[in-house]
Amino acid sequence: MSTKVLLAVVGPTAIGKTSLGIQLAKHFDTEIISADSRQFFKEMEIGTAVPSEEELQQATHHFIQHKSINDRYSVGDFEKDAISLLSELFQNKDIVVMVGGSGLYVDAVISGLDEFPEVNPKIREELNNQLDREGIKNLQDELMLLDPEYYNTVDLENPHRLIRALEVCRTSGKPYTSFLNQPKPKRPFKSLYIGIDAPREVIYDRINARVDLMMETGLLEEAEQLYAYRHLNALQTVGYKELFEYIGGHCSLDFAVSEIKKNTRRFAKRQLTWLRKNNDILWVPFGAKSEDILQIVMDRLKTDLYA
Repeated sequence: MSTKVLLAVVGPTAIGKTSLGIQLAKHFDTEIISADSRQFFKEMEIGTAVPSEEELQQATHHFIQHKSINDRYSVGDFEKDAISLLSELFQNKDIVVMVGGSGLYVDAVISGLDEFPEVNPKIREELNNQLDREGIKNLQDELMLLDPEYYNTVDLENPHRLIRALEVCRTSGKPYTSFLNQPKPKRPFKSLYIGIDAPREVIYDRINARVDLMMETGLLEEAEQLYAYRHLNALQTVGYKELFEYIGGHCSLDFAVSEIKKNTRRFAKRQLTWLRKNNDILWVPFGAKSEDILQIVMDRLKTDLYA
């Protein structure tokens, strides 16, 4: 097979992307690139639903817990590392699988990143100081005024994403979204997005069950160990922020857990909003038999990529 193909498994959190990715990797005798930005950090295991040891043994995974929360690791860094790894893997593999709930990171590998104006470091510093003084709500309100389109799609609880968008807005005087979707370099491989489709109530039930399981397996203890580092960007994420509030004495544990579930459901909704804009996704039904999903994928590969 002369054409190289990247299969990108996408979908909302807790829907079973890891399992499907492993099934595909085993079927095609290949390896998996993780594009879940929360799973990059070795100190964050339970709260990011890192694949289990058993799952990791079923297929070779890359970019799982390979960084520390103290490291700066951007989507641009990931894009370069992933493209470099793909060039190596494609020497011996015709197909590679990528799995991840971070839509920006998946799209960066498949389509390349948009180019933005160079930002004055002072603007970034001002925004970080603004976050410290006035809180995240202030940044959210400013983004709503400067770029309502991006406001409706970005993870509003992620200060790093908010600051990135606002520094571009302030530097250029233009909306952040005006720099998106520009022509990008052509990749030396073809790609197929595979999305897992499920009713909203199924997604929400699985999220609630996953959060309960995380708490049972030590999420609170993990958050307590990370509490001293709560200011780091890597920890500005659902599952940890809420427990940091509890550890700091600002709410009850029951309330913190309910907030994790609520904010995770909101996160899943934003993931789906991002994915629904992509008309190239091959959606497969949640709960379908493995052999049926593999047949759907094989049929699409034959008709779309090798016709």
